[in-house]
Amino acid sequence: MQKPKELVKDLFTSSGSGGSGQLSRQRTKEGAYTKKKTKSFLPPIETHWHLPSPEEKKGSNLSFKKMLSFPFKLQKSFNKIERNQSTKMVLEGPHNPKEQEIVDKFRELLFVEGQLQVKHFDYHTLLRFLRMRDFDLMKAKDMFLQYLKWREEFHVDAIAKEFKFEEYTEVKKCYPHGFHGVDRYGRPVYIERIGMVDLDTFLQVTSIERFLKHHVSEQEKTLNWRYPACSLAAKKHIASTTSILDVKDVGLSKFSKPARYLFMEIQKIDSSYYPETLHQLFIINAGSAFRVLWKAIRAFLDPRTLAKIQVLGTDYTTSLIEVIDPSNLPTFLGGNCSCAEYGGCLFSEKGPWNDPQIKRMLQGMLQTEEDNEGELMNSQSSQDSSDGDPENVRIKIVYDVISLTDETKYNDQPLLHKLQEFEPVLEDTKAKIRSLEVALADTKSVLQGLSQHIEELKR
Repeated sequence: MQKPKELVKDLFTSSGSGGSGQLSRQRTKEGAYTKKKTKSFLPPIETHWHLPSPEEKKGSNLSFKKMLSFPFKLQKSFNKIERNQSTKMVLEGPHNPKEQEIVDKFRELLFVEGQLQVKHFDYHTLLRFLRMRDFDLMKAKDMFLQYLKWREEFHVDAIAKEFKFEEYTEVKKCYPHGFHGVDRYGRPVYIERIGMVDLDTFLQVTSIERFLKHHVSEQEKTLNWRYPACSLAAKKHIASTTSILDVKDVGLSKFSKPARYLFMEIQKIDSSYYPETLHQLFIINAGSAFRVLWKAIRAFLDPRTLAKIQVLGTDYTTSLIEVIDPSNLPTFLGGNCSCAEYGGCLFSEKGPWNDPQIKRMLQGMLQTEEDNEGELMNSQSSQDSSDGDPENVRIKIVYDVISLTDETKYNDQPLLHKLQEFEPVLEDTKAKIRSLEVALADTKSVLQGLSQHIEELKR
């Protein structure tokens, strides 16, 4: 088995077949204010790795004895999930064996830290944190533990499930932003027109605190609904976003104290708690005033994020159309879409996540996994070992439950990582018990010898 450092070296020198390749061949264009000074060391997170052919696949290493130890209802849930193998494989995507190995080591490290939960321990979530820290296990561990702490303190699950942003429409009028369509690879496209933000009106219709909660709820929805929907539509794993930031007329005068605070908080949330979800960012309509501001802003961005950013002037249409089909690009960005029936593209939420057929598929999976989760929770409760969260975001089953089953079953990896993580502890416990049994046997032998000696003295 390779050591983590050797795995990292292989990962940094490997290349995949997925992604648009935009970052690796960034061009010099008229209107582009910045040249690429950093580089992305890793391929896109959606990079696909060829699965072995059926005849090459190894048999499961799950023994019959282990299978007998699983609750009957859990086995039953596997049978239900197996019927949706092809759909789940699209959502989960094949895994890079080298990355899988280091992800497994990361799980073991977290287990040693006392993290026994299944939620957020899926392959893709752990991989995002590892990639953000260049596969440094200790740095990734610290970042991930901070993420879990933040989720608990900020009540993220409750926000995703219960938070209602009633001022949504009014906020969009003074802060134009939203998801609209997909890029040519199938990733969701996010657009912000910050040059049109009316901050005074924004602060009248909402508060920064409420908007940050809205932002978190949207991040959760993207991870757990938009990405799975895009994956089903593209028939391949989608796990990142292509973003467009229109900064027309943006300069120091618009970067007021409230604006700075909002920017810093959003940047902190996105980089610290939702790493590696940005595929590429186009900053367009960047004028001379923004160039001054950009020098200050880039100091707050990590190199990996900077490597994904192109700052363009007014000649941006060709760059956008190369990545996004005109049918998915609003007319105000040089595309063909207007979404007039919705009052504009940024009000439409156009995308696979609102496609009726895909919604039915995801909702069907949701219902199935809710039933499975209920069975698992009941089984855990009966054993007085439940660690479930009653405020679990139900939609999150698309990744969390898949990782518990298909991640292992259909990619020739051990079933149920969480259960297997207990095996070293169980083996150690068994060894200690055997040592105690030997010691007890020796003690019993000594006591028997003493008893015989006492009986002889009595005679």
